[in-house]
Amino acid sequence: MPDWLELASSFASSPWLYLILISVSLLDSFLPLIPSEPVVIAAGVYAASGETELLWVVIATALGAFLGDLIPYGVGRALKDRILKRLPAGSKRRRTHDWLAAELARRGGFVLVSTRFIPVGRYIATLTTGIVGYSFWNYALFTGIAAVTWSTYTVLSGFIGGLLFQDNPVLGIGVGVGLGLVVTLAMEAVRHFRQKNRALDPS
Repeated sequence: MPDWLELASSFASSPWLYLILISVSLLDSFLPLIPSEPVVIAAGVYAASGETELLWVVIATALGAFLGDLIPYGVGRALKDRILKRLPAGSKRRRTHDWLAAELARRGGFVLVSTRFIPVGRYIATLTTGIVGYSFWNYALFTGIAAVTWSTYTVLSGFIGGLLFQDNPVLGIGVGVGLGLVVTLAMEAVRHFRQKNRALDPS
């Protein structure tokens, strides 16, 4: 597996960086082991120092994320029957699937945009949309919004870190990763709190 951070660093001042960003954000949409966030944050740091263009970093990252999200959707539609056979009725996995399917039917846009910021959640949500036959055009719209939102937030985390520590890009990357982690944890805490409240008050 390539060292994506090292690749991004090597091509920080080259147009090849945008191809790296497209690739890493695309692969991360369905391969959890691909570290897209640190690479994208690093690119934001390089944009703060003027080594690359901020807008193109956001565009390349969003494009890769959007294209990557189409893959689990397609897999879900193509392998629906096989996947459901591995989710026997009454099992925890099947209950999770059924709950997520119901949430997609009720408020699919919110689910697709919010789970884009939850590493494991994004894989499960995008796969489930394909399994349940969620409208492709609605899926494309909401995952497009999610990709742009996630890209902008992640790149700006690095950009802010880069501005604060222009003389120490490594520290800037570390601060950017820290900012991204804090915001992601805060969003997850809010989501958990809302779920708990709905469970306590089903009306």
